[in-house]
Amino acid sequence: MTNGLKTGVCVLGALIALSPLYGGGKKDEPKAAQTVLIGIAKIVQHPALDDVEKGIMDAVKDAGVKADFDLQNANGDVNTAAQIAAKYKDEKVALAVGIATPTAVALANTIKDAPVVFSTVTDPVDARLVSTLDHGEGNVTGLSDAIPTVDHIGLFKEIAGIKTLGYIYTSNEANSISALALVEEGCKKHGLALVTQAINTSADLRQAAQAIVGRVDGIYLTTDNTVFSALPALVQVFRAAKKPIFSGDVTGAKDGGCLIASGFNYYKAGLATGRIVLDILGGKKPADIPVKFLTDPSETDLLFDLDAAQNCGVSIPQRYLDQATFVYQNGALTEK
Repeated sequence: MTNGLKTGVCVLGALIALSPLYGGGKKDEPKAAQTVLIGIAKIVQHPALDDVEKGIMDAVKDAGVKADFDLQNANGDVNTAAQIAAKYKDEKVALAVGIATPTAVALANTIKDAPVVFSTVTDPVDARLVSTLDHGEGNVTGLSDAIPTVDHIGLFKEIAGIKTLGYIYTSNEANSISALALVEEGCKKHGLALVTQAINTSADLRQAAQAIVGRVDGIYLTTDNTVFSALPALVQVFRAAKKPIFSGDVTGAKDGGCLIASGFNYYKAGLATGRIVLDILGGKKPADIPVKFLTDPSETDLLFDLDAAQNCGVSIPQRYLDQATFVYQNGALTEK
């Protein structure tokens, strides 16, 4: 028996045993045939969060678990996120997954009688989802998408020669506020001036980019879901100004426009989140599961856009190109 099949049998067996708690099937349906109901809510639709969602579902399906997924998108609205959480509570989902901070917080605040798993939350302690990274909190645990912002800024300075860095962030999103502190730390460490611009919704991004582009040498993007949901607008502004972009999200940079993109693979983040879901469905308590981080080099990607480099007049050293997992050139993406 393969390891994957063993996992599937074990998890399915646990689900049968736990069916009174984690129902989802009809009451008169044989326990062995019952289907577990899993809610997966994301704050907004964009490629990175879509990849997380797909990874979660694939992990569960590949383990042999019979599951129905209630997929919801809050469209960037925290009130909608709260409504989705209430919907999941009323449906008595076996487990709810919140992709990104606002949806995860809404689920954790609303659902107390079923496990809640967060995914791609930059600072789960600051978001008050957990009190420590060493273990979950009550019915809540999950995965963080913290990125090495300080190191990114150092690399940006080295390759692009910037002296003033721009940063646009969402003022009502907790992970963006946490990321701002790291950007400030990175600029201080590497001797860069920092210019910031706050937005509230993705509709504000183009105007914010236009307001900041003339005052900076380049812009750094953290894993801000509101920004990435409207990334093409920012790319257009900075491309026209011939100024470079460094993205902390590789998925959003695959369509071109970002000089450098470095971050973890969001599909693999979804798979890792799915494994947490499987552990809980298999009998582990969320409070006993530490917050997961993606630290393996195989879980991260590095992208260089040679078209953007030419547009900005930047030369990327060969030693860095040799490390790249993706290169964008002549309007096409190549995976190395």
